[in-house]
Amino acid sequence: MRTTSTTPARPVLIAALALTTAGSLLLTPHPAGADPKPSPTRHEPALDQRAAQAPASAAARALGTDAPATHPVTGYPREQVLSPDAENPADKSLKLGLTPYHAIAPKLNALQALGDRVSVEVTGRSAGGHRLYLVTVTAPETDRQARAQERMRDLIENAPAAAAKSDEIKASYKAPVFFNNNIHGNEWEGTDASLKLIEQLATAQDERTADLLAHARLYFNITANPDGRIAGTRANANGFDLNRDFVTASQPETRAMRQIEIDKQPAVMLDLHGYVNGTLIEPTTPPHGENYEYDLFLKNTYANALGMEAAVNGLGYTPAKDGVEPVQIPFRDQQEGWDDWPPIFTPQYAAFHGTVAAHTVEIPLQVNNSAYTSLPVEELRRRSAVNTAVAGAAIRATLDFVQARRTSLVADQIEVFRRGAAGAAQVPVSERTVPGVPGIGPEDVYTTTFPRAYVIPAGRTAAARLVDHLLANDVRVTRATKSFRLSGRTYAKGSYVVDMHQPKRGLANVLLADGRDISDKVSVMYDISGWSLGRLWGAQLAAVPTGRLTGLPLRSVQEATSVGRVAPHGDLSLRLDDPAAIAALNSLLQQGVPVRATADGGTAIVPASARPKATALARTHDVTFDATRRTGSTPLHRTRVAAAVTPGELFALREMNFEVTPVSTDVLNAGYDWSATDVLMVSTGLEYANLTAPARKSLDTFLSSSPGHGLVGRGIGGAELSAATGLLAAKAVEGNGDANGVVRMVNAGPITTGTPGYGFVYAPVWFTDLGPRVRVEQSYATGNPLLSGHWRPLEDGTGGPSAAAGRPSVISGPHAVLFGTEPLFRDHPKGEFPQVARALFSMAAVKESG
Repeated sequence: MRTTSTTPARPVLIAALALTTAGSLLLTPHPAGADPKPSPTRHEPALDQRAAQAPASAAARALGTDAPATHPVTGYPREQVLSPDAENPADKSLKLGLTPYHAIAPKLNALQALGDRVSVEVTGRSAGGHRLYLVTVTAPETDRQARAQERMRDLIENAPAAAAKSDEIKASYKAPVFFNNNIHGNEWEGTDASLKLIEQLATAQDERTADLLAHARLYFNITANPDGRIAGTRANANGFDLNRDFVTASQPETRAMRQIEIDKQPAVMLDLHGYVNGTLIEPTTPPHGENYEYDLFLKNTYANALGMEAAVNGLGYTPAKDGVEPVQIPFRDQQEGWDDWPPIFTPQYAAFHGTVAAHTVEIPLQVNNSAYTSLPVEELRRRSAVNTAVAGAAIRATLDFVQARRTSLVADQIEVFRRGAAGAAQVPVSERTVPGVPGIGPEDVYTTTFPRAYVIPAGRTAAARLVDHLLANDVRVTRATKSFRLSGRTYAKGSYVVDMHQPKRGLANVLLADGRDISDKVSVMYDISGWSLGRLWGAQLAAVPTGRLTGLPLRSVQEATSVGRVAPHGDLSLRLDDPAAIAALNSLLQQGVPVRATADGGTAIVPASARPKATALARTHDVTFDATRRTGSTPLHRTRVAAAVTPGELFALREMNFEVTPVSTDVLNAGYDWSATDVLMVSTGLEYANLTAPARKSLDTFLSSSPGHGLVGRGIGGAELSAATGLLAAKAVEGNGDANGVVRMVNAGPITTGTPGYGFVYAPVWFTDLGPRVRVEQSYATGNPLLSGHWRPLEDGTGGPSAAAGRPSVISGPHAVLFGTEPLFRDHPKGEFPQVARALFSMAAVKESG
């Protein structure tokens, strides 16, 4: 498990501060603190050994359309009566003495009835089907006043130079503040702290509260992950860690939070988590995201952290009496290991929507996982009460911060957008540019050079998906009404152009740029270090470094132009280079349409008789069926997959419309019926050595039966099963388990042909000692294959990128395909999905070995 470094802290480290974590050694005999762990961590292990079991209904719900509803701007309060949920005695919150999900709707109804300050809206539903509640607390507004606030909010983003001069904004704009709770379902107490504070704000009669609510709108996402809150799991019903999903936005809960950021445009936000003892309050250690306006972000985030620190420590909890250590601020108290490099975390993503003070707050005492099952109820409830008080203190301190600095916070948000719109240079952090933040050094300086524009050629499903994703993230996109020249190159009519002189240029760049190899910057990273949509999503992309866009034939777009069409005559061809195309193909196969693959495996040939079905699928999946005279060489069949895989892989398989049955060691040992399975995919959770004799025999029979059913394996888990069953002669070599990022690849076989020359790794694997019937489908590029991310050799010099260079990353044989990369990682690298699909098709009915 990756952990943060506790190597020497910055010079301003408070001498008495012990960098304790959820595993503090307690100073009293009574076990008042949390369970021992080595050091802070906020992510899953690099290789989760559990096979995903998420229900298909959760994936279907997440893959459905959930476009944000548009409503006329009305005043506050905006009250509604929420229907109750059925009481659920199995809700894991109950054991802790906290608010179960089914009690939230009645509680919100009661809060709205307390006066005219509290409003509730439903922002969507979770993957498990539960309502997501956003509470707004503010002084009442007429419709006219609400429209004025919306007009000022729009001016701040879209005309920041004018907004900076607006006396109306200085005098009357309500600073938006966002409190995000319970994004990890088994980190409960932020929800309860927020509910308590909302009640206090709804009824308080003092002048300070009245002043706060007259000059701020407070938004509370009551529980960002109701599925996990109920089940006591970190993840949602699809098994996704939502605090890793903001680049991809695969889950409905993530998309709801994204829309809150866009619509409410918070200047300040807290994301309430657990459990690190003492309470951990960001800002973070290096490396810092190079696309932020980090000088503005650090100034405000550090100042608010100090206020929260004083409030939390001021509660009077001590290590001896309560098991609670003093607050720690990673920027000040740690050297590395708790970074803000990737925008996959809520506060880091918020920064790209104008949030100038954003924090993960890790409350102190562990009540989840082993503590939940092993500690007495009385102790769990004591800890939860402490945690709720700590979360409440952090929220109240943030409100004091906003009340004291409203004008400067809004001004700094305006400056973020002004720099983007003007194409202004970033301001490197230093003790001069960020006064009041001690200890800034060269290790904190991360900036980038923004291109003048990005151009995305149109006409492909991947391009349309990428454009729609940019638009969903509030990135502005234009489209050329005729061909044009830019920076010495001609681009075709219909090409999309992302002008990087726009308010949210940082978000545009963080999504589209290659990123950077930061392996030499720090020894360890908290989570992923590379994620480029430009390289991994399958669309062509050109970064234009310089040039003038004035006068070019460009028009703003609100959605990508559809590419779905069907040739009017003859047989049809469907290029298998996109997950949407795979989904369409699988639908045809499930409807019994006879489809053949071309010899290279890259195209499906569909008979003319299936044109009506193809027409419907072209609309549904936005794919193109071209006319063809090719006949194809290999029949394709309906492919039913048994999968022992990670949650992200299971979700991606379902996104491609494969019929998937989740399996594991336990499922096979219980007596699995292989008759409804065509191919087995394994990456985790299926250990051959742990199978019972009957289960092992059934598996062997499935893999060896004529005409045979093959294995698609990923990572060490898949390679080990291949070795145990003798399917493919090869040795799997594990690289550094902490490595991750975007890597350059060389495609060489039908499994990978036509897919991007880039892949993603997270604990990379490569193959040596290949047998005579093993084909290399793909290899790591020679030299340094890492394009962006963090990949170092191990201490003994092995496991680094130079060891992987030129080595096979994907191999195949008559009965197995093995991947050493992560082609379905967290449902993200869309351009690689077809590699897995082709592997599954090729193994679904393999030829009997000669």
